[in-house]
Amino acid sequence: MDLRKARACILRVGGTNCDAEVRVALEELGLRSDVLHMNWLEKGRLSEYQLLVFPGGFSYGDYVRAGAVWGKKVLTRIRRDLERFVEDGRLVMGICNGFQVLVEAGVLPGGDGSFSTTPRAVLANNKSAKYECRWVFLRGEGSQTPFARRVGNGETLRVPVGHGEGRFLSESEGVLQELIRSNRVVFRYSRPSGEPAKGAYPFNPNGSSYDIAAICNRDGNVMGMMPHPERAFFGWQAVGYGGPQGPADGRKIFEGIIDYIMEL
Repeated sequence: MDLRKARACILRVGGTNCDAEVRVALEELGLRSDVLHMNWLEKGRLSEYQLLVFPGGFSYGDYVRAGAVWGKKVLTRIRRDLERFVEDGRLVMGICNGFQVLVEAGVLPGGDGSFSTTPRAVLANNKSAKYECRWVFLRGEGSQTPFARRVGNGETLRVPVGHGEGRFLSESEGVLQELIRSNRVVFRYSRPSGEPAKGAYPFNPNGSSYDIAAICNRDGNVMGMMPHPERAFFGWQAVGYGGPQGPADGRKIFEGIIDYIMEL
């Protein structure tokens, strides 16, 4: 697809606060992006886009638990359109609060079909019992998802986190093992050497099972991640945190998106 004809939809609701940063990153790479409040998303409009992003923030104040209210609104307002969007092979990305939304809506990890009828995982309170805002190391796990196609197996990225509820826990050991077996764990928290954190704080900032920082669906076109790649897109964002003088590491994730869209 000619990138000039492609578009991304970045959804927002009350409490979302990372939509502008995601738009800047995507448009820097040439992908036109619309920031839309979900109330403005008319039925069928998703078909106009190749990428849908649920960005970070504190949707509806996270008053019940992180992402729960928005996740239920997704099911009641756009479930059918979202299912068709995913089945068509288009990309969906949830970042931080957006990851929590996808989990609460049953989009991730998903069920036998596109979505599961009830959540099969949760992003629980951090094991440290506090808000974690820090730069972390992520290890690419060799997943075939387009979001990680620019990241080698075992390659280490440095990207920041900022959350109070990011501890990935699955409903059962079976769900976790299926994620691992099917190569749907996209990124794991690691040590600077690239070795998995194995739960050690602060390398694993929240206590996630298997050091999970990001997962994808069965087809690889839906990914949720707790770290914020849009906050590690430009080199200047990483200055003082061991970042490069050129592009920062999070850019690779967005470049993978562009690669995929141009192949459609």
